[in-house]
Amino acid sequence: MTTDYGLRRLALTAVGQRHAREALRDGRGSRLWDELEEEQRARLRELAENLDQRNVRMLLPIDPDWPAALNDLPTPPVYLFAWGSTVLLQEPGVGMCGSRNATERGLDAARACGREAALQGMHVISGYAKGVDTVTHLAALESGAGTVIVLAEGILHFRPKRVFDNVGLDPERVLVLSQFPPSQRWTAGAAMTRNGVICALGRALVVVEAGERGGTLNAGRQALKLGRHVFALQFGDDAPAGNRSLFAEGARRLASTGQLSQALRELRPASP
Repeated sequence: MTTDYGLRRLALTAVGQRHAREALRDGRGSRLWDELEEEQRARLRELAENLDQRNVRMLLPIDPDWPAALNDLPTPPVYLFAWGSTVLLQEPGVGMCGSRNATERGLDAARACGREAALQGMHVISGYAKGVDTVTHLAALESGAGTVIVLAEGILHFRPKRVFDNVGLDPERVLVLSQFPPSQRWTAGAAMTRNGVICALGRALVVVEAGERGGTLNAGRQALKLGRHVFALQFGDDAPAGNRSLFAEGARRLASTGQLSQALRELRPASP
């Protein structure tokens, strides 16, 4: 990324995303570098070296490994920063979401969902919050599958959590993505925006525990608007408030691992 070509790409992060999007649309993306002050260029050179040291790539919509599914979003990302296996972007995956303060039954269900996705030959796509996000990533990795971690902040803020020590974060089986400038910090608004990427990349979204308001319910509604399958969990005779709202809005009710297994089998690509 420290080549002239890479720096010209990185210049997109020095302007607002609307400006960057317009520049790419009009074919002016590579010329943004020429419009920057020398101080800005120096900061970008330092940033490029930092990203190279961390083996982070920058993807644009013109790249062959850019996931076409993101084009379903009303406002697709301008770029993606990626660490790990971008091959996962071309393979079937399922989104998982739920509360960061999930109940024990929710965490148990999240583990089962991550394992089931792996058994069906699909990787997990989720955020990086504690609770459901982390548990589903762990379950996928422990089951031998891959996982895609979608950040709500810049990729320079990514650090492996200690709970992954036993399984590790193998760059052959893990992909970390961020659609934000590398140094951007977490915000609630960015988390909502990030949810759109999780919804778009997955063939379906599994909602473990959604409250009557908040990010998980928002993610379920985004997925429904995108035309993705949404599976919301039913716990015996009970369901979280947000899950009940999603049932009413078109989500499929799943009450057992067997039902999830069947739902995921229906999503797998047909064998040639």
